[in-house]
Amino acid sequence: MMTLYGFGPGLGMYDPSPFVLKVAAFLRLANIDYQYNGNVNYVFKAPKKKLPYLDDNGTIVCDSTFIISHLKDRYASDFDSHLSPQQQAVATLISKSLDENFYWCLVYFRWIDSASWPTVKNALFGKLPFPLSTIVPLVARRGVSKQVYQQGTGRHNKEEVLSITRQTLDALSVLIGDNLFCLGDKPSSLDATVYAFLAEAILVDLDNDFTRLARQYSNLNDYCQRIQQQYFAG
Repeated sequence: MMTLYGFGPGLGMYDPSPFVLKVAAFLRLANIDYQYNGNVNYVFKAPKKKLPYLDDNGTIVCDSTFIISHLKDRYASDFDSHLSPQQQAVATLISKSLDENFYWCLVYFRWIDSASWPTVKNALFGKLPFPLSTIVPLVARRGVSKQVYQQGTGRHNKEEVLSITRQTLDALSVLIGDNLFCLGDKPSSLDATVYAFLAEAILVDLDNDFTRLARQYSNLNDYCQRIQQQYFAG
């Protein structure tokens, strides 16, 4: 049986990582059987020391982008065949924008902004024994803060990060419009990425400026709820 390794349920989500959720969404959209093992300790066992990674009956694949490429090559070669070459190019660029830009806005409002940090801290580290429950989150937050600053998002103030967030949400809202899926009435691999990132902003059990902004877009809310109910309910 194919096994997807992630962090485990948290913050009301199947997995609090959009990258893990992206792979899970693709597996479900493409109707590929798998089992999910979630535990933060899998980070230390992961070949690249990051999650997700996939064990496909002995073949280990790391990184959500490489995992989805592997799955398409081996199990779902025609999954995106209904898309034109131009649509496939747009899908690639949108996915990269979410992975490399929108993601850091999400991280900023979970780890840097004080509104959600207590909830995130409890969800990720609350089960650790004392004094690890105090020391580990402090060290982890400092490490993430350094990463966000080095990437560039951490050099902006809250309103500037919200502006970056709004630009992405505006574009996604226009892209999806009244469609059932991102690029029409059939799902594509782009939907796995878009759903994952929007769900982590809209369906997540957090209340901050980032999530409140995302929830203002009625069609993005409908899109998330539709995929959640069709592919993740039960």
